[in-house]
This record gives sequence, C-alpha cells and structure tokens, in this order.
Amino acid sequence: MIIGVPKEIKVQEFRVALTPQCAGQLVAQGHCVLVERHAGEGSAYADELYTAAGAEITGSAPELFERAELIVKVKEPQPEEVELLRDGQILFAYLHLAPNRPLVDALLASGVTAIAFETVRDASGRLPLLFPMSEIAGRVAAQAAAYCLEKKHGGAGVLLSGASGVSPALVIVLGGGVVGINAATIALGMGAQVVILESNAHKRDQLEREMGARFDIRPSTRGELERYLCDCDVIIGAALVPGDTSPRLLSRADLSLMKNGAVLVDVAIDQGGCFESSRPTSHDTPTYIEEGVVHYCVANMPGAVPRTATTALAAAILPYVSRLADSGWRCALAADEGFAAGLSTSGGALYCAAVARAQGRSAEDIRQLLLTLA
Repeated sequence: MIIGVPKEIKVQEFRVALTPQCAGQLVAQGHCVLVERHAGEGSAYADELYTAAGAEITGSAPELFERAELIVKVKEPQPEEVELLRDGQILFAYLHLAPNRPLVDALLASGVTAIAFETVRDASGRLPLLFPMSEIAGRVAAQAAAYCLEKKHGGAGVLLSGASGVSPALVIVLGGGVVGINAATIALGMGAQVVILESNAHKRDQLEREMGARFDIRPSTRGELERYLCDCDVIIGAALVPGDTSPRLLSRADLSLMKNGAVLVDVAIDQGGCFESSRPTSHDTPTYIEEGVVHYCVANMPGAVPRTATTALAAAILPYVSRLADSGWRCALAADEGFAAGLSTSGGALYCAAVARAQGRSAEDIRQLLLTLA
C-alpha cells in the first residue's frame, strides 16, 4: 500500500505521524511510504533520515494526497487538506469530531474512510492511541499552569511550590483519568497542593488505593467544586467522554468566584472544553483573560514537545498502520472490534455514535458493518 505522511499545517503543530524508524519498518514490509518535504523537521527528523530509511520525499501536499492510499497524520485535516481527500482513501489521525460539525460534513462529502486515533480501543477497553498524548498533555498542563501563574502572563504571581513560610499553590484537577493523574503528579512534583475531583466511585476507590497517600481525592460534585473555587490557584480540566463532547464542569458565572490571577487549563478543549468560558488557542497565543482568570486552552498541548510526542505517538500507532496497510481497512477492522471503534466515516456515512449524539445526527450501525465485512 502507498502510505502518505503529510507535513502538519495546524498552527504551531510540530509533530509528525511517523518517525524515520517507523517509516523504515513499513518499507521493510513491502509498503511505499511517502513523506512530505520537511514534515519531520519540527520534531528534529530531517528528510535525509526518511530517505535513508527507504521512504520517498514528496514536494507538496497535493502530490502526496493524490498518490497515497492511506494518509497518516497527527491532527485533524485542515480545510485545504480536506479538499484533497477522496472516496476510497483512508485517513488515520486524531479527528476530535464531536465539536466540529463542519469537518464531519466535509469528511462525509469526501467519502473518505476516516479512522480516529482517539476512539480506537484495545482488548481491555482502554484507548491505546489516546494514552501517550493524554499522558504528555497532562504533564504539559501542569507546566503550563506554572507558566500562567507568573505575573508577566497575567497570573497572580504565585509559585506552585510556595517558599519558606509561604503555602504552596492549590491545584484542582477535574478528572482522575490518564490526563488528570499525570497533571496531578507533575503539579505535586513541583510542590503544589493537589486535589483530584473524580465523579466515578469505582475510579475514586482505585485512586485511593493506589495514590491516596499522595493526593486528596474527592467526589466530583458541584458542592465539592464550590468548596475549592474561592481558594484554588489552578484548575486543570481533564474530563473525557471518548468521542463525545466534554462535560461542562465550570460555568462562566463561576469565574467571579475565583481569585484574580487564578488559572484554568482546559486539556479537553479538543473535545469542546470543560469550561464554558473556554475557546481554542494555539501555542502562538496560548492564553487569554476573562473575569481576571487566565485561560490556557491550547488545542494541541503535546505539540509543545514534538520530539517526545512524535516518538511516543509513532510507536503507539505503528501496529495499527501496519495492519491497515497489510490487510486494508475492511479486513483490519473486521478482525478487531476495538480497532473498528475508531471508524468515524466511510463512503459518505457516519459510524461514530458519540459524534452523532453530540451533533444530533444519526449514525450507521457499526456492528452491522462488521458483520458485512466479516
């Protein structure tokens, strides 16, 4: 199969979907790997490394999209990329479609078979392609919080760790999943006082057993949130409903209850955001201030550390790319229901129930499709 790896064009996105080593493995399996010129430079992978691995460098995105049967990229296709997609082609990337109706319309119109990294599941029901970026995003979120608390960035001028005779900052993490645990761990390591609010009782019990000695773990209720709103220095939004829009955990009116110079970091902004006042930002202009509260809502937080993020992402997706290339999407999905859970659109039909629910659409029955493919 001809696999295409385009250069990411989302603002300040420096990741690339495949490392030269991963590209070389696919070439060794008999596939043709096309890499757009300079696609890897943001992650410190020069074109020469790809050619040494057996990949072919293409001069432009239109040429790559025209030739490739499988497009593997990091972020959702931008409008100029969507125009290059076609029926019969496979797109494998982070799509985050629930809050993006225009992109769903465009993918349906193109006929492309779009498979979303973020909804692929493994045999245990976990999200293996979301995990590495969630891990990194959580860690970046804590770093971003420390950055935003600095006076020059609009924050209250508070050091996360405090100092001799000065209490540490209070960080509230909304959600005890991969993002939340990683954000909490880094914030704690930087010396902050950390409270995790988690709505799922089973998950809270698990966190208590594993990490109760390190964090204060509380139910994620309105009462608990109000208990901390006035005193907290940072709130990190880390709530996730796979494939669906994020739950809104903080209203715009709540901002008036928070301290001037407090910080909100919305890691769920790709899925619509945890806070009513959130709107997507970029690494170019990562923050804005509303009601005296600093908002950090960068829609591709792992893009801040592209070398680490690219290496982690490419390792996670390579087995799936290999299966798509070896068997085609029909056989690959029919053989693995967890992989099939990533199917978003194909042939002008929508298959992701969570996206359909978020947008008030109807979705085709993926189970029926799998029976047909099998």
